Amino acid sequence: MIELRTYTLDVVEAYASYRNNKIIFDNGYDKVPNPFTLKDAEDFIHLQTKKAIPERKLIYWKDQFVGEIGITINTDVFRLSAEMGYFIGAPFWGNGIASEAIKLMVDYSFKTFEIIRIEAGVFSFNKASMRVLEKKWFLP
Repeated sequence: MIELRTYTLDVVEAYASYRNNKIIFDNGYDKVPNPFTLKDAEDFIHLQTKKAIPERKLIYWKDQFVGEIGITINTDVFRLSAEMGYFIGAPFWGNGIASEAIKLMVDYSFKTFEIIRIEAGVFSFNKASMRVLEKKWFLP
């Protein structure tokens, strides 16, 4: 069973460990520190816990922390749109976790925020993420 939960420092070590995967780095934004230290994880989690209405959630599978998913709401004339991003820790790849997490995050986002569109970017070499997004109606 997949659950989305609010951020907690209980996962800081696993969070830093999962983020320090070359494949995850290669598929993310350049602004993410590399290497991703324990302090980076603590700072990021503290930032998330301060938000009144969370835009990002931790992903749990079988009651274990396995990754994260979230949206960034755009601004100005794009304020009704959001960009979604996610990662699953390598030990948990291939279990269908991302597909279910995306469904849960999309449902949460449309119920919680005044948005009408969610988009997700993916690199052409990330075939697994492409398949997940296509299954969840994110079309090219």
